[in-house]
Amino acid sequence: MRRFIDNPANLLSWQQWKRAVLQIDEPVLLAAMGIPVGLFSGLAAVFLNRSIQRVSLFLRPVWEHWYALLLPAIGAVLSVFVLRVVFREDGEHGVPSVIYSISRKGGLLRLRSCVSPLFGSLFTIAFGGSAGPEAPIVVSGASIGSNIAQLFRLNERRRVAMVGCGVAGAISAIFNAPIAGIVFAVEVIIGEWTAVHLVPIGIASVVATQVSRILQGNQIPFEHRVFNIQTLDLISCAGFSILLTGLSVLTCVALPAVESRMRRLFANPWLRVVAAGLVVGEIGFFFPDVLGEGYESVHRIIEQIDRPVFTAALLIALMKILATSLTLGTGSAGGIFAPCLVIGCFAGVAYRDILAWAWPSVEWVGSGCFGLLGMAGMISGVLHAPLTAIFLIVEITGGYEVILSLILVSVLTSALSRLFVPASVYYQGLIERGQLLRPRTDARLLADLDVMEVINRNVIPIPSNMRLRDFVDRVRNSDHKYFPVIDPTTGNFLDMISVDRIRSYLFSPELYDVVLVEEITDGVREWVKPDDSLIDVMKRFDRTQSWVLPVVENGKCLGIISKASVLNQYRTELMIQASS
Repeated sequence: MRRFIDNPANLLSWQQWKRAVLQIDEPVLLAAMGIPVGLFSGLAAVFLNRSIQRVSLFLRPVWEHWYALLLPAIGAVLSVFVLRVVFREDGEHGVPSVIYSISRKGGLLRLRSCVSPLFGSLFTIAFGGSAGPEAPIVVSGASIGSNIAQLFRLNERRRVAMVGCGVAGAISAIFNAPIAGIVFAVEVIIGEWTAVHLVPIGIASVVATQVSRILQGNQIPFEHRVFNIQTLDLISCAGFSILLTGLSVLTCVALPAVESRMRRLFANPWLRVVAAGLVVGEIGFFFPDVLGEGYESVHRIIEQIDRPVFTAALLIALMKILATSLTLGTGSAGGIFAPCLVIGCFAGVAYRDILAWAWPSVEWVGSGCFGLLGMAGMISGVLHAPLTAIFLIVEITGGYEVILSLILVSVLTSALSRLFVPASVYYQGLIERGQLLRPRTDARLLADLDVMEVINRNVIPIPSNMRLRDFVDRVRNSDHKYFPVIDPTTGNFLDMISVDRIRSYLFSPELYDVVLVEEITDGVREWVKPDDSLIDVMKRFDRTQSWVLPVVENGKCLGIISKASVLNQYRTELMIQASS
């Protein structure tokens, strides 16, 4: 050891360390990499949680005055300013951005995304905006995992696994729910259950949870008294699922609808943010439960300390949907997790009152239990993630005695919601833009391939002024069937000519010295660029009814690509992924 201290040159260089790391067996490497990803994502979650608490506590005296109505607007402006001006985040910055990065970018995320969503959501939530910290911390954790993978130059598959580690660590730490973190990362973000992902994700989840417990204590967020579930309570869950389905569908529809409406009303993005914040402030003046993440309200209902009557509970749930749509639909940083918990909790209170009114002789379980079930149902219905909902609610409430009811409500609500809204709130925009490619699908397999992997560069260019006789000689002395036609002066691509095209001329020798190549070309109107997606290339094959297309860049023909070569490479990739 002394010789390393005395002579630092003896230490391995950073490049040598990286090469040594990459030579480690893949399962061991990914498991080891899950530790730092879990550590940093856990620290990020604790930072965001503590920051929201501190700023909220600082602003608490302000909420006693009328000008508190302005706080959500101020928070929204600060959030958008931090995202767009300070960190220069443009476009999608929530959970869909993480799913998109896995779907189309191989898990690549920018370094600044480790920090930007934390500060953006801090101002949104602490100042009363209707949102939760889950989506921002997911983006932060995913970016941490991605950039650690990029630091060691890990390949795409390993990088995606690290993104999953960051997501799992973030959710585990923010909720103190390690199982829910694992399930959410796999079920919602990655979309594929494999050992390659599960092992490192599980380790990251454990590390992040332990970091959170060391710094914040091992606490169950919504601890409650034990609920005594009877058979009638279990049966009533079917009706509750119908109510939750309606609220879930309304939430999924309201988010894009409000965003679209606000864009039409206010072209200026800053004016749009201010207007939305002012409306949220007004709603919060009459319904304070809709402000912020709303966990205090959930806590009161679950512990049955206080609860509103039927009409008030249902109205609060509807106002929470509106306030959340205004907050998230205008560009403020925040997540849909917490609003779903609040909406579901108040919906549970309303449903319990309906049961008590309809069957007063039945001794129904307390409203806190239905609030708990409503939380699971809304997560299932809005995110289409029943497993995440089940494990999350069990872990954050300790409600193991209601596991049967949780499963029933989650599964039914998820199934019914899919009938009306086929895609979850995270997937809607991605599907509309054609950006969602899930693992093990044809589109995803094609997206993993590159045009330059299937290009045939062995082509014989033919000048457009070549006589038919000379072209026939070229065909006779080669086994090619397709030839790019080029400008004899510039060498730029003009068209294609195939052997089939000249078949009718072969038995007319009198035309050999009369007809030029440019007169009998195939008339190709579309070609492929090197950076085109093979998904688009296959669509182009179908649209043109062609089996071969030229690959052109800067006017020059680089080669040709055939439908057969794409399909062969697709089969090869399919076998590789199946074996892995």
